Parts: sequence; structure tokens; C-alpha cells
Amino acid sequence: MLAIRLARFGAKKKPTYRVVVIDKERARNSRSVEVVGHYNPVAKPAQVELNRERIEYWIKNGAQPSDTVTRLLKNNPAIAPAAQA
Repeated sequence: MLAIRLARFGAKKKPTYRVVVIDKERARNSRSVEVVGHYNPVAKPAQVELNRERIEYWIKNGAQPSDTVTRLLKNNPAIAPAAQA
């Protein structure tokens, strides 16, 4: 089963995270299937970059997002496209 979760990168006490699609049984920083975003909680304000199309694709194909990824998706709504005249 696939999961969408965070993989920790960055220096000691300066974490950055990649939002990855990975087999649920693999270790946190193991090889992932696909990187679908980045999260930097140290920056003020926190920087979140998500590829929503790919995340939706993986969820439709059975991947389960972690609690943290679900929170990131809810707290950072997609920017609505500009209205076309």
C-alpha cells in the first residue's frame, strides 16, 4: 500500500521536508515513488509547495495521505485561477 508522507531532509535543527509517495512499509527517507511537494517549517511564514494534480492522482489510485499531509492540504488551499473575461 502506498502512502503520501513527509521525508526529512536538511541540516541538524534546520529541517526541510519533501512530500513523497512511498510504500507504507519503507523507512522514512527510503527511495520514494515520486516527490510531490516540499515543506519548510523553519521559514517565516512556513513555505509549502504541493503538486495538487499529482497528489489527487495518487489518492485516486489508493495512496493514503498521512495526518500531517492532510493538514497541509487543508491549510493551504489551491490558488483559484483568474476569472477569464
